[in-house]
Amino acid sequence: MSEIDAARLAIFDSLVSSAAEEMGATLRHTALSPNIKERADFSCAVFDADGQPLAQAAHIPVHLGAMPESVRAVEALAPWTEGDVAVLNDPYLGGTHLPDVTMVSPVFAADGPRGRRARPIGFVASRAHQADIGGSAPGSMPVARELIQEGLVIPPLRIMRAGEPVEETLALVLRNVRTPDERRGDFAAQIAAQRVGGERLQALAARLGLRQFRRSSEALLDYGERLARATIATLPNGVYRFEDAMDDDGYGDGPLPIVVEVTISERGLHLDFTGTAPQRPASINAVAAVTRSASYYVLRCLLPPGAPTNAGLFRPFSFTLPEGSLVNARPPVAVNAGNVETSQRIVDAVWGALSQALPERMPAASSGTMNNLAAGGIDPRNGRPWAYYETTGGGLGGGPDGPGMAATHSHMTNTLNTPAEALELAYPLRVVEQSVRRGSGGSGRHEGGDGMIRRTQFLGEATVTIVSERRTTAPWGLRGGSPGAPGRNALERDGEEIPLAGKTTFDARAGDVVRVETPGGGGWGEPAAS
Repeated sequence: MSEIDAARLAIFDSLVSSAAEEMGATLRHTALSPNIKERADFSCAVFDADGQPLAQAAHIPVHLGAMPESVRAVEALAPWTEGDVAVLNDPYLGGTHLPDVTMVSPVFAADGPRGRRARPIGFVASRAHQADIGGSAPGSMPVARELIQEGLVIPPLRIMRAGEPVEETLALVLRNVRTPDERRGDFAAQIAAQRVGGERLQALAARLGLRQFRRSSEALLDYGERLARATIATLPNGVYRFEDAMDDDGYGDGPLPIVVEVTISERGLHLDFTGTAPQRPASINAVAAVTRSASYYVLRCLLPPGAPTNAGLFRPFSFTLPEGSLVNARPPVAVNAGNVETSQRIVDAVWGALSQALPERMPAASSGTMNNLAAGGIDPRNGRPWAYYETTGGGLGGGPDGPGMAATHSHMTNTLNTPAEALELAYPLRVVEQSVRRGSGGSGRHEGGDGMIRRTQFLGEATVTIVSERRTTAPWGLRGGSPGAPGRNALERDGEEIPLAGKTTFDARAGDVVRVETPGGGGWGEPAAS
């Protein structure tokens, strides 16, 4: 264990965290696509020389435990040269799903050796959801049966070498996507973010000196572990089991159980997912990194405000993840919905287990879905290809301290909505309605938050994919509260409303309106007597 003055440690934590935050600001402000510029669908993080995260900016929770595996995966490309940037998106090598493209850069000491065999003092990484990465449907979120249908799989490759672009890598990727100009712009923004993060980490090491920089890094991780263990020590020891379920796999098989048994002891938290459904020939499979991220997130919610986000928080965790299950999928099965939907159900299951240990502290289930909509085609305004991706919030669960918030993103997503003005400028789409779905929150002493209604009109022909959950399995209430209302999807065409499945790909005509009604959160507590 490395000891360091508390004040100096707090300053060091603020400095590495600000490096990650500045990376995020750079990425967002220089990106080309609305998905990154407006929705802020990305994460940035700083790592030590061993690939352990020192800080992750407050971006996307599902990336919390996954990016370290990407850093470990790119170590196969060593030795490094200053100015190198690696790129990958393979979900089975630390990725989450194919649209989430990760870049990793080594950082060298400012006054140290800069040759190929110099050991980095740390790494910086960014992960951004690209609105299209190829595959069988625009937006790269199809209801697929195998990974290669979801898009281009990128193993660890250099995209920058010694500060110069590797044109062959860039050409390979851009040739396999529908919107190469937009991807080129977003990749350039990620590379800019990498450069900023590297410069800030390098300057910090120069300011402190390498020995003090390494001591501070070790002390910060140790502090994260102490904080996590102190939080776990407030939980009653015991074994707590909870079962939830995915609606279906997109091909008619469901519901599919997600089972977790959480053991709390002096050693930490052990999460055993034995009993979870086997992986499916469908997109709802989650890789192990996603399952760990979702589990870490729940503990992160119990930590004091302002707690650092680093690898030390993960040390008290251990897992039993059955191979070939929905929570530990093996290649070559598809995984895009595992990242965005199964991750939400994993949170619900772990949340439900811990609610038994903390019945007066944990809220009811939130909407439990990201309500993904992906679409694309040829823009009738200019004849150019377009691809669009959006998620829509729902209701938060009511809790012991009050009702749940309405119409907001929850848990494993932390994005914004694309402003209607930006969306309509960029794409042949029109936002017909965005409103609160009144009455969809579960009743209780503290009601669940209401979901949303989002109606999007297509101004030309397009291929549309919806990937959503909680259409048949409702968000559960707690302590006598009622479940939230399940969501529903529909296509409005020629005055008729046609119901749509929770997971579907279809062709839209000009004038069609896609209606997405998102679930409300569960209620908390018995309703007060009237």
